[in-house]
Amino acid sequence: MSASTARRSTAGLALGLLILFVDGYDIFVLGTVGPSLLVYQPWGATPATLGLLGSVTALGMPIGAITAGWAGDIWGRRAPMTISLGWVSIWMLLSAVAPTLGLFAATRLGTGIGIGALVPLVVAFVTDWAPQARRSLFVGIALTGVAFGGLAAALVGRAVLPGLHFQLLFLAGSVPLLLVPLVWRVMPRTVPRADTEAAADQAIAASTSGNNDTPNKAAQLFAPGFRRATVLFWAATFLGLVLVYGASTWLPTLMVKAGYDLSSSLEFAITFNLGAIVGTVVVTLIADRGFLKPITVVCFLLAAVAMFTLSTPQPRWLLLAMSALAGLGALGTQNLINSYVARYHPPQIRGTALGFSLGVGRLGAIVGPSYLAVVTVLITFPDAGFYAFIVPAVIGAATIAAIPSRAKARAEAPSKEAAV
Repeated sequence: MSASTARRSTAGLALGLLILFVDGYDIFVLGTVGPSLLVYQPWGATPATLGLLGSVTALGMPIGAITAGWAGDIWGRRAPMTISLGWVSIWMLLSAVAPTLGLFAATRLGTGIGIGALVPLVVAFVTDWAPQARRSLFVGIALTGVAFGGLAAALVGRAVLPGLHFQLLFLAGSVPLLLVPLVWRVMPRTVPRADTEAAADQAIAASTSGNNDTPNKAAQLFAPGFRRATVLFWAATFLGLVLVYGASTWLPTLMVKAGYDLSSSLEFAITFNLGAIVGTVVVTLIADRGFLKPITVVCFLLAAVAMFTLSTPQPRWLLLAMSALAGLGALGTQNLINSYVARYHPPQIRGTALGFSLGVGRLGAIVGPSYLAVVTVLITFPDAGFYAFIVPAVIGAATIAAIPSRAKARAEAPSKEAAV
């Protein structure tokens, strides 16, 4: 790899990490302020309200993910990325000044559209420019930006809550508006040509669409060589995001219900994100050695183990360690899934594949907070919320295990020449 290529890859990674830091802060800040929001008398929020706010935020994400992923493949990553970053910053500012619960919920819907757009654009962009042998690592490091952002939200919350009004934490989410000119200047406008690793897969897509440069990107996801994997990736992303958004919205509140005070419960949120950061780097190094699929299955199962352990009486150090393991099992697993989708598809449909995977999968982000709200309201057993995480984790592991290898997918597809 030449020095210029290495610099380009490193610059792309740094920019992606910064943008996803913004994304992570905006995602996790709602969970951080959850306990404070529930005791804010003028709004009269309940646990069901917190679940609804998490689901409203997630409701906008499929719109952003599908639209931005498709637009990034058609017009390049730069314009959609710039628009999305500015969009999410403006809505976070509006969340900070919303005078009523209803208007606050509306601002979370707008924020969700921007949040949904950023991940597929960044993952596609980083994968486009990463060294071929280190793509999972580069994508994994970029995606730790989400956990770093969540960590920042938890640290800020622990430092200022409940002393300051919780809405002030949303004000920090408007600062990334200053990054818009930088993103416009640094990001390349065009999508690179297909690499050798993906050339055979590009031929599969072309055999169905006739021309892989046309806007009909979505149809290429259902070419014979991609069809089964597409459906399974959607299902795995759904289950992964049930874990991520359920935990990001509910973990501090569940720890309060388990008997910890607000300060201590936020410590669990901090270790959750630290576990995701460190764990993602470790597992992506393993993934780049040819074990992307098995390590993703293992990480789903680790989430189940961690949540079960958190529901039992254990020494504090072990519970904190399990919180970190839960971060790897939730956020780390979803990072691996995103990398898997990006590596499975060629550059010309990479953004579309990620956009639809995250867009359809975002239904899990919508379901996750409300799913936990229903469980905690209907089942009075204190640890029911932790048990609720185990089911999607186990099913997610089985879903990833069922994804066909790329070699098998190619064998199932007609050749380009035969199709012509």
